[in-house]
Amino acid sequence: MTRTTATTTTLTLIRHGETDWNRVKRIQGHTDIPLSAEGERQAVLLGERIAREVTAHGSVFDHVLTSDLQRAVQTAEPVAQACGLPLVRTARLRERHYGVFETRVPDEIQADFPQDYARWQTRDPDFTIPDGESMRGFYTRITDFVTQLLGDYAGQRVALVAHGGVLDCCYRLATGLALTEPRAYPLLNASVNRLAYDGERWQVLSWGDVTHLDDAVRDESNDKPVEVAAGDRVDPRVV
Repeated sequence: MTRTTATTTTLTLIRHGETDWNRVKRIQGHTDIPLSAEGERQAVLLGERIAREVTAHGSVFDHVLTSDLQRAVQTAEPVAQACGLPLVRTARLRERHYGVFETRVPDEIQADFPQDYARWQTRDPDFTIPDGESMRGFYTRITDFVTQLLGDYAGQRVALVAHGGVLDCCYRLATGLALTEPRAYPLLNASVNRLAYDGERWQVLSWGDVTHLDDAVRDESNDKPVEVAAGDRVDPRVV
């Protein structure tokens, strides 16, 4: 049963729509890639969903924040418009910085940076990608920002439009899942994912909701949700 109080803060995490690089598992990170035609369509459908919720309930969010990378901004704009709210852009919601891995697919990383690729595969949260971030550094960046939001917007409803890695960090924060553990939950393009914090504990209210989309969406992870196939590589977080 959902436990909420007057001071419960609800975070609705939305992953950006599909990009052409998502389709081929090319790592984006901080590289500023726009939505594909399919991603643009997903953003429209997302905006229509939020508009229906506004019509039904009067309001949905008190604030809409987005990563400043264009694939997130393009996804967030229909959400903010449907709510009649300003769209707040912030670099603090950017995807993990993948440094020299960016613009490459995993096979290219393995060929060009074999030692770094091998370290990446160990899931060591303290491995820093050359010119990029470690998983722990990324997680700290995101969770520090979330902690600030919980103080600034206590008891309010906040939409965060961001990236798969950001969603992953927030899910781990809410559930206590260690950074070394593979995930068994989806990170879907244009999905709606809701967390609540009552000042003491977190709840996952819903996750991976794509009921507003009319066909399959991409979770291009090499970690298969629910069951991880033997021999699969570390999820490249191609987001």
